[in-house]
Amino acid sequence: MADDRPRFALQDLEGETRAFPTGRRSLVCFVKEDCQTCNLVAPIVETFHRAYGAVSDILFVGQALQGNRILAERHHLTAPILDDSKCEVSFAWDFEIVPSIYWTDGQGRVQARADGFVREEWRALAAKMAMDLGAEPIDIDWETLPAWRPGCGSKHLDPEINDRLQADATGSPIRARRIEIATSDDVAEFMFDQGFSDGLPLVPPTPERVMRMLAGTPRGAQDLVAVSPPNMGLATVEKIAINAVMAGCKPEYLPVVIAAVEAVCTDEFNIHGVNATTMGASPVIVVNGPIRGRIGMNMKLGALGAGNRANATIGRAVRLVIRNVGGARPGGVDRSTLGNPMKITMCFAEWEEGSPWEPLHVERGFKPEDSVVTVFGMTSGPVQIVDQESREPDQVAGSLGLGLEAVFLPKMHRMQTDTLLVVCPEHVRSLTSQGEYSKARLRRRIQTVTSRPLREMIANEVSGAGIPLAVAAKMDSEKLDAPVPKFAGEENIHIVVAGSEAGKFSAAFHGWVTGEMGSSVVSRKIEWD
Repeated sequence: MADDRPRFALQDLEGETRAFPTGRRSLVCFVKEDCQTCNLVAPIVETFHRAYGAVSDILFVGQALQGNRILAERHHLTAPILDDSKCEVSFAWDFEIVPSIYWTDGQGRVQARADGFVREEWRALAAKMAMDLGAEPIDIDWETLPAWRPGCGSKHLDPEINDRLQADATGSPIRARRIEIATSDDVAEFMFDQGFSDGLPLVPPTPERVMRMLAGTPRGAQDLVAVSPPNMGLATVEKIAINAVMAGCKPEYLPVVIAAVEAVCTDEFNIHGVNATTMGASPVIVVNGPIRGRIGMNMKLGALGAGNRANATIGRAVRLVIRNVGGARPGGVDRSTLGNPMKITMCFAEWEEGSPWEPLHVERGFKPEDSVVTVFGMTSGPVQIVDQESREPDQVAGSLGLGLEAVFLPKMHRMQTDTLLVVCPEHVRSLTSQGEYSKARLRRRIQTVTSRPLREMIANEVSGAGIPLAVAAKMDSEKLDAPVPKFAGEENIHIVVAGSEAGKFSAAFHGWVTGEMGSSVVSRKIEWD
């Protein structure tokens, strides 16, 4: 045993700084006041100090400043007891239990050590010290001491302390700039003042919290996930984790947040346009696959509302990344006329088990066992569609279609926009009450019941929106009488199942412009195993 122990310099109870190694043989004993075994060995170490203190250095290293004072008073210690309340030296020396005691040479190389209290090990340690110092063995009545006593877990292994120490250690994966806050400052108010917040309080992203968050993914902290418009900020795993902490996520949510950030930062989704439009568009996130249950997402009662941590914080984390990494803030690039609450969060899971249809991610080409996030650029919602009377399947489907007439404006048809229709379980049961009722049939029914003659789209005295009179004047009657469905194509109607088993209330999210000039729906597989 000849390993060099890390150097340190710590203050004793009188404020004097003592360094290790000392140039003399030294005994270093790590203790904490609330450990019974530490209290058992403290008088023994004090005996070593009284016998050998003139020719060697006997040092206690305590893990709590106030505890150090109590320990010194309780056992009338004259040996120096050094303050390692930050546990940085304990972490560097890398032991598991206290007391942990080391006998070293003048250069800090270990000659003997012991953990906890095993009487024969301590007796051998005392003999080793006497031999190395050329001194007479100390007269200790070893037989009056217990044969064995277990130690206590070192304070540096407490999860919160250890996470901080890991984050502070050389080689830490954290590279983000640290912001020092005065002890008298209110951290929550500071984050508001710095513009980090969406208007709600944030969880402070301390190094230990970020380290715990990073443990939620196998990806490296500096892996680049996406380049986030409008400022083209580099959304690394670390930066996403920091915003996930601020949003209130658990570490197991991080893979979902990462996949969603990757999806919204694609050219197809066009998060720059989604943020910049005065229509107030924002991402709506739908999660499919086994991860829904693993992280406790809500897909049933109240799925689109408050009360579920995973739903709320995942959506919020994505928005915070776009705000704090990408730079999309209200009044800057975000020019929404009214805004909408989805700019804070909107994320939910599809209730696949309550649906007779293929789930969204399978429709989009993924395997049923895949966990997938799908993002939609939506301007409003969820807008409820109420039908508590219809019993025939086509009646229910018709009501769902009529509920979608309000997308943009009832006069506006053949819209180049997506809609996300969330069908509640009771409406699903009505749709399938007479046998299979496919999604394709539902989409066709929606297009049929929303079809209106083109002439109803002409601007008039009721509303100046729609086809300008000058343009309509150039159309013949046949064209003006031709029925026009609400959406440009059935592929613009996206359907999922969610909600409570009771209540005939479905809902729709209204989209922004789709295609090259707008935002397309994007899905990404979640890497979480």
